[in-house]
Order: sequence, then structure tokens, then C-alpha cells
Amino acid sequence: MLPFQAGELLAPLVEPRARLSDAELSRTARHRRLAGLETEGQRRIASARVAVIGAGGLGAPVVLALAAAGVGELVVFDDDVIELSNLQRQVIHRTQDVGAPKADSAVRVAAELSETRVRAEHVRLTTRDAAERLAGVDLVIDGTDSFESREIVAQACERLGLPLVWGTVQEFAGQVTVFWSAPPEGVPAVRLHDLYPPGSEAPACSAVGVFGPLCLQVGALMASEALKLVTGIGRPLIGRVALLDALGGTQREVPLRASRANDAAAPTSGNTAMRRPPVPEVDDLPGAAAADVLVLDVRNADEPGAGRIPGSELVPLRALLRDVDGTVSGLGLHGRDVVVVCEVGVRARVAAAALNGAGAHASVLRGGMEGWARRRPEQQSGREPEQERARRG
Repeated sequence: MLPFQAGELLAPLVEPRARLSDAELSRTARHRRLAGLETEGQRRIASARVAVIGAGGLGAPVVLALAAAGVGELVVFDDDVIELSNLQRQVIHRTQDVGAPKADSAVRVAAELSETRVRAEHVRLTTRDAAERLAGVDLVIDGTDSFESREIVAQACERLGLPLVWGTVQEFAGQVTVFWSAPPEGVPAVRLHDLYPPGSEAPACSAVGVFGPLCLQVGALMASEALKLVTGIGRPLIGRVALLDALGGTQREVPLRASRANDAAAPTSGNTAMRRPPVPEVDDLPGAAAADVLVLDVRNADEPGAGRIPGSELVPLRALLRDVDGTVSGLGLHGRDVVVVCEVGVRARVAAAALNGAGAHASVLRGGMEGWARRRPEQQSGREPEQERARRG
């Protein structure tokens, strides 16, 4: 068997339902006209049982898309209630729903769209019960917004051998990929910790904001990945991470592969795949003053946070992703050591992965500027007051 190449077709995940109702045959006519999907693919969709973790910014469009597609059953986990500030991006909720459980909106909208059954679970998954609660579904879609929750979901999927469609949004940037600890023979397993190391953190959207339409774009892509896995069509995002830049109107990808014991002997130049962690992390900047080391700050120009590192170069993440090759060329980064920083490290990892794919030697400052300021008390003088940061968020 030839080695698996990212994007190869996989066998359908779900066996087809025996038949569709007359109403569903009519409602899904445009799906069934698609070459490769056709009626058999639609019967697979109708047979699928999908868990959606979170009915918020990403879970909401996922629920809409999958219910409209005619997925057999959605199991929606969310223990939160709707707030007015959710309505800017969580498109299954309405003004009159404020104060009601988020998962209940999924029940309503699915009933209005198709024959999809929704089981609302008003609970937060924990390390103790996640695997038990997810047992029996065909795949999982993670729309949560904290790394603690994402790790709980990922660990449960690894234990059960379930494919995990994963996405995240922050400000104007999004990511989508598929993790699978027990894929078909010949497909290397890829896990969450191959992309983000344990204990990763991300600022809440209440602090840095999130562009509402991007949630729909990322959620739709996640739903597409789920349907491709269910039906066995298209090129699944296994071994690839899609990077979306809403301001630049672009989508690109970086490779992702599993960490292996012999990675130390693997090549590190050109478009090599990311490892675990996807880029090296450093605790300090001992060589940052050296002429051959550049500190690249990928925060926004109006985001002072923990101050700035003297001599660092400011290139906001969205601008970098819009033209990675141009950034590498313009700053003379090809083959050069770069330490990338942001507020807590999440945007820096995305930027570093893209830079490495374009020929730079990028690492990430562990914990970002917040972690650096904590490790260096003298930097605290450059921080803005916490209450002012909260007001800006």
C-alpha cells in the first residue's frame, strides 16, 4: 500500500439507511443530484449520528447545516443559556430565547428544517463522563471555546476511536482540521496534541472579540468535513489544517502530521509537516538581541497588552496570513531564526506554523507576552491596567 497522502479519499463512515421518506427524497433533491453523493450518499447522511459539542458560535451553524442536510440524529451538548451578546454570531438563537438553554434552540431549528432528530444534553462534558456520553455516535464535532473543554472532548474521541472535526475562531482568524486516533489502515493517526501542546490557552472572545460571519464560515466548513466523512466523498482535512482569514478573504492550509519518535531525524526544511508541538517553544528570549534572531509580534497595532519587546517587529496575524511568502521575503526570514509572540501564544502558533511552511525557522514564546511579563516582573510596568483591558474587551 502506498503511504497515505493528505486529502486522499476514505471509505464512507456510515452505512446507508434502507430508504428515505418521500418528503426527504423531495427535500434533498439537489444533494442527490451531486455526482459522487447521489441517493446512496444521502441515505448515509440520514443514517448518521453526530455529536455536536457546543451550540454557540461554531455549533450553531453546524447544527443548521447538518439539520438542513438531513443528518439522522444530532446529539447536542451545551449547559449554557443564551445571552443577548451571543446573537451577533450564534445564529440559531433569537431575541426571545435569551435566558433559555442553548441546546433547546437546536431542537427547534432542526424540527423546522428536516426530519433530523435532536437530543439536547444540558450538560458540560467532563473527563469522567465524556467517553461514556459520546459512545454510540459516528463522529464528533467540537465547537467549544476553551482548550480545557477541547482536551476533554479530544481525549474521549481518542479513547473511543472516533473522528473529531475540530475548529476554532478568534478575532478575524479561523482554523479547521480533523483529528482521528484510529483511522482506517494506512492513514496515520493525528490528534489534538499534534497541533496544540497540552495546557494550551486562548483568550476568551469576550476579551479579544470574534467576527460574526467568520463563525458561519468556519462552522459550514466543519459541517462539510463531517458530511464528507459520513459519505466518503471529497478530500477530508486529515493531515491538513485550513487557516481562514476573514479580513483578507483568504483560505490556505498547512500540513499536520502525528508526532513520531524518529521526528528528530526527519527533514526540517521547506514545506515539512508540523510536529508535536507544531513549532518549538521557548521560555525566554536569550538570543533575541542577536542579529540573526528576529522577534515577531503578531498582535494588532492597537493591542498593547503586556507591552512590547524592544526591537520586535510588528506584523498582525491577519496581515501575515494574507501574504506569508511576502512577509518571509520582505523581512528576510528565509532560513532565519524567528521568535513569534502574541498575548498568550495561540495566534503565535498559527503564525509560526505558516512561517515554517514558507522557509523560516520559527519558534513561539511560551505563554505569550502575558507569560513573559509574569516571568519578568520588571515588564509589569508596561502593562495597561486590568480594568482598562476588560473595558476594551
